[in-house]
Amino acid sequence: MGMTITEKILAAKAGKSQVAPGQNIWCNVDILMTHDICGPGTIGVFEERFGRDAKVFDPARVVIIPDHYIFTADDKSHRNVDILRDFARRQGIKHFYDPDFIKSGVGGMPPIYADYNQTSYRGVCHCALPQNGHVRPGELLLGTDSHTCTHGAFGEFATGIGNTDAGFVMGTGKLWLKTPSSIKFVFHGPMPAYLMAKDLILHVIGEISTEGATYMAMEFAGDSIRSLNVDERMTICNMAIEAGGKNGIIEPDDVTLGYVRARTSEPFEVFASDPDARYARVIEFDTSKLEPTVAKPHSPDLRAKARDLADVKIQRSYIGSCTGGKTTDFIAAATVLAGRKVAVETFIVPATTEVDADLDNQKVGGKSLRQIFLEAGCKVGPASCAACLGGPVDTFGRANEPINVVATTNRNFPGRMGHKEAGVFLASPLTAAASAITGRITDPRDYISADKAVGLA
Repeated sequence: MGMTITEKILAAKAGKSQVAPGQNIWCNVDILMTHDICGPGTIGVFEERFGRDAKVFDPARVVIIPDHYIFTADDKSHRNVDILRDFARRQGIKHFYDPDFIKSGVGGMPPIYADYNQTSYRGVCHCALPQNGHVRPGELLLGTDSHTCTHGAFGEFATGIGNTDAGFVMGTGKLWLKTPSSIKFVFHGPMPAYLMAKDLILHVIGEISTEGATYMAMEFAGDSIRSLNVDERMTICNMAIEAGGKNGIIEPDDVTLGYVRARTSEPFEVFASDPDARYARVIEFDTSKLEPTVAKPHSPDLRAKARDLADVKIQRSYIGSCTGGKTTDFIAAATVLAGRKVAVETFIVPATTEVDADLDNQKVGGKSLRQIFLEAGCKVGPASCAACLGGPVDTFGRANEPINVVATTNRNFPGRMGHKEAGVFLASPLTAAASAITGRITDPRDYISADKAVGLA
């Protein structure tokens, strides 16, 4: 009997020729990632169980990326980074992306944001990992963040784990995992110019609910998926967890391999699902029939069509995060915002320093993305998670009052972006940009035609 790509990867990491859904196996871990929110707790577990003088399983395969609460005067946030910095130094961690500009801040505040890209700081872990060559097809990547499933976009098994499990992996390089069953989502046909990956995944979550794929692998396939670039594939896999998925995954192709080989020389093995692989369900979509989609407060599965929410007023538009702050996301937003003015506060937050540089390097209509955003009246912040996880009250873009926000982030739970009564509407960068112009939820088809390419493929 054939296996899915998820089953093949786990079988390889367990040293077995075959595994089946529900089977528990010991797996060898290729990469363990942690950040400033969960890193101190993971380190605490590791040192309690293995000893303060114990060494991690491989200092080259533990990657530490502070990213969540960086640009703040909050002392506890800075303390967390200090804990990571001390641990990385003692352990000889080879990949610690240190936001060392914090140390040179005045009065506890970081220095001018323009200085931050001169350090080893990289920005949001989920986007920084592949950009810096830590993500490869066929590998097993675990991270202390539920959106670690992002990296299934590169044909690897990637999932989030808790501090206790991460502390064990940190010491042993292994973890006991249960093999998930798989659901296959097949999108047929080309992508219309007014749709983005965010629309596809919000449609899926609305279709099956936030519990519809609990502890299952969500495999995405079809012509529409193959037409997407790496940025867009990451968006889809990132939100697998919002349907309860254990992991999201897309079989590697030339798009995947070209990206990965340009960023790492490490060897890797490519896996693909067998034609006779077993799936718990196969769900198919005609992409041409889908419309710009929004998730209403306060759950990612409260699906609605953007055009049906035209009466909903917003006070803020937020374009950023690991889900909506990549270069492709900003090209899309700039296509809508070029030559126009925003009617509400609009925040632009690049996911990484590489994306931040692209705001100057990438152009739409002869102008840089940054110039388009500034001329439109947007506020551009430093690369970070920023308001996606709320953060301290001085966090860039944080909702400190009960307002309506249209956001390209991945969650809209109460308090997710700050104030517990703020209403967060999840949407694509195209929809978020269109809504910023009108001050209400707006279908991007009002600003781009169905046959006008926006450079997303």
